[in-house]
Amino acid sequence: MNELLSAHQRIRGHVVRTPLVPFPLEGFWVKPENLQPTGAFKLRGAFNALLALSEDERQRGVVAHSSGNHAQAVAYAAQQLGIPAVIVMPDNAPQLKLDMTRAFGADVIVVGPASEERAARAKELTSERGLSPIPPYDDARIIAGAGTVGLEILEDLPDVHTVLVPVSGGGLLSGVAAALKLQRPDVRVIGVEPEVAADAHDSFKSGQRVTYTAEQVGRTLADGLRVQHLGDLNWLHVQAFVDDIITVSEAELRRAVRETTLRTRLVTEPSGAVTLAAALSHRQELQAAGPLVAVLSGGNLDRDLLVHLLKEEQE
Repeated sequence: MNELLSAHQRIRGHVVRTPLVPFPLEGFWVKPENLQPTGAFKLRGAFNALLALSEDERQRGVVAHSSGNHAQAVAYAAQQLGIPAVIVMPDNAPQLKLDMTRAFGADVIVVGPASEERAARAKELTSERGLSPIPPYDDARIIAGAGTVGLEILEDLPDVHTVLVPVSGGGLLSGVAAALKLQRPDVRVIGVEPEVAADAHDSFKSGQRVTYTAEQVGRTLADGLRVQHLGDLNWLHVQAFVDDIITVSEAELRRAVRETTLRTRLVTEPSGAVTLAAALSHRQELQAAGPLVAVLSGGNLDRDLLVHLLKEEQE
């Protein structure tokens, strides 16, 4: 708990303290992390990790690997703190995320689509250039930074009953679940991911960590949730603090992007919309007996995709 509280203090003033926004007519709250300067919650972990570096580590620079939102977060935080940054990204990352990462001043290296490939390249750069690695999720500093989302939810809605959190590598789910459960063990914490990229769901149900192939996770529109398995530290947190992990269909996800944009005026990328899809289409399964919060993890999507999704007919 001390790491979470320290992160809360450390990143104060560097990130936006996002509000809880009601979803009209549906009776639940949205935690809009798309309002962060880089459009996603990842900025919390990035700042917490970078601010903890020594002066020598800052001068030598950092390296990160990511499909997009962590890439932008590390690039932005590094730029703000005057730290050189190298970011390894997959060739199937959305162009917007590639462009913004470069715009924030990072040296971007593009590799293939597999998460293992970008992790391996980042490890090589750590050794070759003496850079400090900033992992996207499997890291205590990243988990603690992400967990500040949970601390804010409790501050704003002390009687919250259920919190829905997107899950990919598990950084956000790990941090939020720990922050909530260590203070309110009765709060239900539920991870949500696409049913076509359900490695975390399958891991949770089987009790054994499951790995999907890059081709399998690549089937979902939610590009930020294409990590092939939970991180080591994240899996331990999930086992200790998470009540359930459920899945949503691609159709439900697409509808959630559209409905959230039109009804709350909050733009969500598909990865951030999984929780909204669960709240809109799986309320009975959630068994929420009190206030429900859906964490909208990010809003970075290409303009053409947003226009296309908004034009789709109501499912």
